Amino acid sequence: MAQNLPTLGDTAREDLSPLMERKLGEQIMQNVRRDPDYVDDGPVSEYLNKLGGNLLEKRPDARGEAAYDFQFFAVRDPVLNAFAFPGGFIGFHTGLLLAAQSESELASVMGHEIGHVSQRHIARMIGSQKQDVLIPLAALVLAVLAARSSPDAAMALVMGGQGLTLQRQINFTRESEREADRVGFQILRDAGYDTAGMVTFFGRLQYASRNYTDSGLSFLRSHPLTSERMADIQGRIQEQRYKQHIDGLDFYLMQARVRVLQDSTTQGLMDAKIFFETQIKTAQEEGVLSAEYGLAFVAYKQHDFDQALKLLNQLIKKVQQSSAQKKWLTQTSAFASLAIDINIANKQTDAAITLAETALQDLPLARGIVVQYAEALITANRSEDAGIFLRDQVSLYRHEAALQNLLAKSYEAQGKTALQHIALAEAYAIDGALPAALQQLEIARRDPDVQFYDLSVIDAREREWQEQHREELLSEKKKK
Repeated sequence: MAQNLPTLGDTAREDLSPLMERKLGEQIMQNVRRDPDYVDDGPVSEYLNKLGGNLLEKRPDARGEAAYDFQFFAVRDPVLNAFAFPGGFIGFHTGLLLAAQSESELASVMGHEIGHVSQRHIARMIGSQKQDVLIPLAALVLAVLAARSSPDAAMALVMGGQGLTLQRQINFTRESEREADRVGFQILRDAGYDTAGMVTFFGRLQYASRNYTDSGLSFLRSHPLTSERMADIQGRIQEQRYKQHIDGLDFYLMQARVRVLQDSTTQGLMDAKIFFETQIKTAQEEGVLSAEYGLAFVAYKQHDFDQALKLLNQLIKKVQQSSAQKKWLTQTSAFASLAIDINIANKQTDAAITLAETALQDLPLARGIVVQYAEALITANRSEDAGIFLRDQVSLYRHEAALQNLLAKSYEAQGKTALQHIALAEAYAIDGALPAALQQLEIARRDPDVQFYDLSVIDAREREWQEQHREELLSEKKKK
């Protein structure tokens, strides 16, 4: 029986409760999702969250005492880095996703970050700052994101308020790193991954970090890797029986998508095309199939939709003929998502709708396919059907701004302007833009077609958001 994960004492919980920690994480994520480098891609998001879910399913106590609802996401950045925010939000730079040579290596980093969250390392470090830490820490995160494009602007943000103090606080201690290693190792082992992936990937990251300057935001800069840590991990590996993990095609497809999404400029797409063409000549089956997928994705990004569809259809036929790989046609959204996008772009909306309906039967939890299905319905002038579908979705997934924006679009097409502005208000509120949300409610209230029930919804939301906005302004005032 595996040793249970440790339970923290009450000290860490007194200053920053799990509820407060989650609120802080959600506030930070509102800023992250608005950043242009946030990778808002259905298949990549679904892959990361599926991988994380598999790890946590085998080791449920890794959710910690707070039973964190983990969310995994990617940001566009070539630097090798991964990071955890309070409340269970874990991000990966695209550079790190591409550097992983196996799913076990990627899972080792994911397990390590889960360890930081489950052991409440972040909560312990910022708890003493009390609740007014929300705004300065969010500003620090914005600085970290801004550093990729403007180091000077980032430094200006960090210098404000308690920025420098918090920067020192989020650099994990040596003991925290060892603890996260231990938790990550247990997760990796129990989920059936190759535990050697942890030491091989960390070693490669250590070697790669020599190529970065002091301004580089590398994984090892915020997670210092000591010789003692490496020896400890190697010792744990030696105590375990070797267990091989066979990577699925979805890991390679995810890397192909990330390579294209990391740099979708004209030159970036040309470089990706050359990479995939080379990979086809040298790789084994999974590498060849993922490279062919990458070429289809590049053609789509270059707006050569006929070529993209031709390449994708050829690939799907090849996968169907492979007894080892055909299962992935229904076990990942990568194929269906690209096919839907191509057909919508090529104005083949009926085909896109059919593909989306089939994909939702195979993958009912694929949030990216949900969005694509609604977009296809609206594009096909079936806005009423889209509205019915989206109303069901927003009742189930209340915190997805994309659904509210699409619902507003469907209402606009139906001429239901009051409902359009209410849906826009919901989207703004989810994104944390309460003044804009309140403004949309006022526009809806004055709409000549507003119904009595709509007014009751407007009144309730207005009271809720005005109170929330007053609390935010009070927090801002206290900070100053």
